Amino acid sequence: MLTRSPYEPLTPTTMPARLGGLPEMTRRLGPSAEWRVREVGDGNLNLVFIVEGPAGSLVVKQALPYARVVGESWPMSLDRAYFEHEASMRLGARDPGRMPHMHLFDREQAVQIMEHLTPHIILRRGLIDGTRYPMLGGHLGRYLARTLFRGSDWSMETARRKADVALFAGNVELCGITEDLFFTDPFHDCVRNRHNPLLDRDVIELRGDRALKLAALRMKTRFCTSAQTLLHGDLHTGSIMVSAEDSRVIDAEFATYGPIGFDIGSLLANLWMACLAQGALRPSDDEATSYRGWILALAETVWKVFVAEFTHLWLTERSGILGGRELLEHQDDAEGAALALNALLDEIWRDTIGFAGIEMHRRVVGLAHIAEFEAIADEELRAGCERRALRLGRALAVEPERFSDIADVSALVAELAGRDR
Repeated sequence: MLTRSPYEPLTPTTMPARLGGLPEMTRRLGPSAEWRVREVGDGNLNLVFIVEGPAGSLVVKQALPYARVVGESWPMSLDRAYFEHEASMRLGARDPGRMPHMHLFDREQAVQIMEHLTPHIILRRGLIDGTRYPMLGGHLGRYLARTLFRGSDWSMETARRKADVALFAGNVELCGITEDLFFTDPFHDCVRNRHNPLLDRDVIELRGDRALKLAALRMKTRFCTSAQTLLHGDLHTGSIMVSAEDSRVIDAEFATYGPIGFDIGSLLANLWMACLAQGALRPSDDEATSYRGWILALAETVWKVFVAEFTHLWLTERSGILGGRELLEHQDDAEGAALALNALLDEIWRDTIGFAGIEMHRRVVGLAHIAEFEAIADEELRAGCERRALRLGRALAVEPERFSDIADVSALVAELAGRDR
């Protein structure tokens, strides 16, 4: 435990005195008098510090009792740090090496002390800079397959899974934020929304679009009623850290049980939006076209590796209550097992497409935007990229039957992105 005193937010000045007696800190950093502390949090909710000492470095993350993006007018429970810790332990065990190592968690102070990932950077920054990561698609595809399959009724022992469903049902506050900010707020005149003023007419049209609003309601229903697996809950290019050879997933405080396609759709949507931003971020058409092609290939790799790894796990680790082995393999019905797998993958793909389409809308006209668009200084260029994202998002959400495979999405992204200049 850090302290038995009441909760108090950390600062760079107070951290050495408050955490300097912890062996987990001094063993890895050295004496607290020699620590260098800087606050680096750029997210919507928490404080994040890098603490460096003569022996090494660590990251200290602390939840605030309000949403940082808004301020104290939006109070929030500190329990989100507990759910993030519990989710990180589970997700990290299901795909070892893909999440930062946790050294200490203090629930009273809502503090997590974890591995400092270096020379990693946030993936969003890498996509803005035009950096290519050859290992990334495989890492993310396997992470998605392993965490989503191994947290499901196709894999987990029933009693343990039901206990986990009950546990994460307590993350009601952050789950409620997802339900509002993702599926509801962008589609009506909500005070939390914000958008580029050049999109005013597009927003009016969007909020009068019955087919789109019905699609949002359909995907919200799917999110709220399909507890297929433990989700990261907020998987995007800002919650992934990368280096040339390594990829890590961070920030799982929105973890909840939901449909498998939610995490996949959220991630792919952010890659497709980053692709649409390239024409305004790169100094030449050739550079933009080349890097767009790399991002599209990355998204396709993520999906294809997910399918391959999920299929492998289905064949080798399907031991849960939904495994169906006594109905299929034990009856020598290999064809039936293949049909069951294909039906599940088709359902996951439909969900992935739908959630991706809704994610694009909330990132353009909702509260939380993406840095790939925000980095575009010219508002007209930015509005053009955002408008194309809305068109893509609507097609994915309202017309999912157009996209039988990820190659169909890549073709539409490339077509829309080709109108950048």
